[in-house]
Amino acid sequence: MTDHPSNPSVGEGDAIPSSGKVGFVSLGCPKALVDSERILTQLKLDGYDVVNQYNNADVVVVNTCGFIDAAKQESLDAINEAMNENGRVIVTGCMGKGADAELIKEKNPGVLAVTGPQAYEEVMTAVHEWSPKQTEHNPFTDLVPPQGVKLTPRHYSYLKISEGCNHSCTFCIIPDMRGKHVSRPIGDVLEEAKRLVNAGTKELLVISQDTSAYGVDLKYRTGFWDGKPVKTKMLDLCEELGKMGVWVRLHYVYPYPHVDDVIPLMADGKILPYLDIPFQHASPRVLKLMKRPAHAENTLARIKKWREICPELVLRSTFVVGFPGETEEDFQILLDWLEEAELDRVGCFKYSPVEGAKANDLPDHVPDDIQQERHDRFMEKAQEISTRKLARRVGTRMTVLIDEVDDEGAIGRSIADAPNIDGMVYLNEFFDCAPGDFVEVEIEHSDEYDLWGSPVNG
Repeated sequence: MTDHPSNPSVGEGDAIPSSGKVGFVSLGCPKALVDSERILTQLKLDGYDVVNQYNNADVVVVNTCGFIDAAKQESLDAINEAMNENGRVIVTGCMGKGADAELIKEKNPGVLAVTGPQAYEEVMTAVHEWSPKQTEHNPFTDLVPPQGVKLTPRHYSYLKISEGCNHSCTFCIIPDMRGKHVSRPIGDVLEEAKRLVNAGTKELLVISQDTSAYGVDLKYRTGFWDGKPVKTKMLDLCEELGKMGVWVRLHYVYPYPHVDDVIPLMADGKILPYLDIPFQHASPRVLKLMKRPAHAENTLARIKKWREICPELVLRSTFVVGFPGETEEDFQILLDWLEEAELDRVGCFKYSPVEGAKANDLPDHVPDDIQQERHDRFMEKAQEISTRKLARRVGTRMTVLIDEVDDEGAIGRSIADAPNIDGMVYLNEFFDCAPGDFVEVEIEHSDEYDLWGSPVNG
């Protein structure tokens, strides 16, 4: 975005003649991205133009992230930049509630409005107030595509199935920011999925704070889709999505017992054999301090059973090291568990205090240097496992979804790789494809995280 020219005739907060142009900054996780897409779609429906320059915008909307301190600082920096460059800013998202909202107002007293997550109507009310449209929107000439406005490439889409979370993990404040778990009606979710598929989506990434809890709040109420009854339940949702002829990838799946029921769908090729499970740790003592759900289950035995049912199953997870009270013995339990579990894709974070999180009050915080040392050892072990597992792919054939074609060739992802967080498959000097194409590939080389291969002729 470029500089906003000064306008001495307009006072701070005054209404100005509207050009119908809105700037937009989207930060945070895929769930926040979906919120941004919904706001952008409504802006288009109401006849606004979304622009990528500050000086072209009547107002700028900043969708914030407040999960950890680094994300909060990024959000504050984005708000500050928008205020300096444009001066007419509407703030929404996870930092738009409680103490964070007050901090935003304190640092930027001229912001036009501050709203919380999923506050689509409040955002649109503020946009209409500070950038009133001069002409009526004509839906027959100002068209919005049926799938809405997307911030992801055309060939993959995030499908949010619920909001909020019912857990009380001591390191997390998501329930305070986004509220208790609320499932979307299954008919609405499936209708959105079908629109996306009809518009060219080849991969649906199912997301929420707790995908496994889908429908719990509605007592698995029966809804309707395509003229037939369907229960608001994770298994039923996966069965219906599996009929749409696209990749379906599950994220943020807590390992509740009913997750076992989804594995046969993966073995049958109905949905991708991929589970993103936030294990967070392996030491029972640390998990108890974290107040993690389902921590008492024998996850190693379940992983073994899942792989017996679906040998192609890919498991990804994230972990926290250096949690308050974590001892060297706890950390070694985690390393040993990781070696035995042989997870395919692994991320690791050093514990970071988040304002309002209960873990802040726990004793025995781990010093920064020990946190870093444990993070390095963890990632060394994870890299060793990833290298070993990817080497087994050499000589096999895999279907690859192309994401990009550049000067060196095509770049895509296999069933084992979610966008932006997992590895890639590189097809050097292969150009006869486009983003969204599926290509059958023979794997020829691997390293710690990525694969290289060539398309299979015929």
